[in-house]
Amino acid sequence: MVVLPIPYDQTVSYRAGTREGPRAIINASAQIELYDQELNSEPYRVGIHTLKELEPDMSGPEGMFKRVYDTVSLFNKKKKLLIMLGGEHSLSVGAVKAFSEEYKDLSVIQIDAHADMRDTYCDTKYNHATVMRRVLDYASTVQVGIRSLSKEEMEFIETRRLSVFFEKDVVKGEGWMEEMISHLSQHVYITLDLDVLNPGIMPSVGTPEPGGLDWHELLNIIRKVAENRDIVGFDVMELCPIPGLIAPDFLAAKLVYKMIGYSLFLNRKD
Repeated sequence: MVVLPIPYDQTVSYRAGTREGPRAIINASAQIELYDQELNSEPYRVGIHTLKELEPDMSGPEGMFKRVYDTVSLFNKKKKLLIMLGGEHSLSVGAVKAFSEEYKDLSVIQIDAHADMRDTYCDTKYNHATVMRRVLDYASTVQVGIRSLSKEEMEFIETRRLSVFFEKDVVKGEGWMEEMISHLSQHVYITLDLDVLNPGIMPSVGTPEPGGLDWHELLNIIRKVAENRDIVGFDVMELCPIPGLIAPDFLAAKLVYKMIGYSLFLNRKD
């Protein structure tokens, strides 16, 4: 496995600081117990290599999109399970484009508080608020946990008949999960914005939204995907560390490790 940290937040529109997220996750990861009781395994034994931080391309969002695409493509050719740590959510588009060339049936599940379906935002098409609109150019999508979007985004979702499972429906129980799985192809990329979680346990995000999922609700969703589909890569985005508040950093690191374990040991013939 390869972990790619990208300290980039050039297009954030509220609280800046997600560029500090990857380093905070990596620092917290040193304190995680390596044995996963749920899986009765130690996922790290498969091999985890953490790359140096990818230097941002400050020419603009489109330049950064290409840099991420080129980097992820390199590791896809080496058949690595790639985990990207952000940084702002716009980075996911370059990764998805690279994965879509490796897996022609790729679908993307976005777990997020925000729809991120604007066509442009702040005069650019490559923005944290437009990420899923750009992802649609490369893969089919399923959105989970959404609880904040514009009227225009809602109209776009309805017109395109996109698969969206809003937070108000997700928290009612697990009955919706079978339908979610039915919309996913065999090869799945997960893009996860930490603001999908309740701000009570994840206040360290750029744009916190009231409501949200708890720890076990989020893990149940990811586990369901891993049990039924092949997770080929994933990202965890938008950690915006708050000085002196370490619990959210540790949560993010623990979540990454859980996702590694799920990706490796559930629904894998080998």
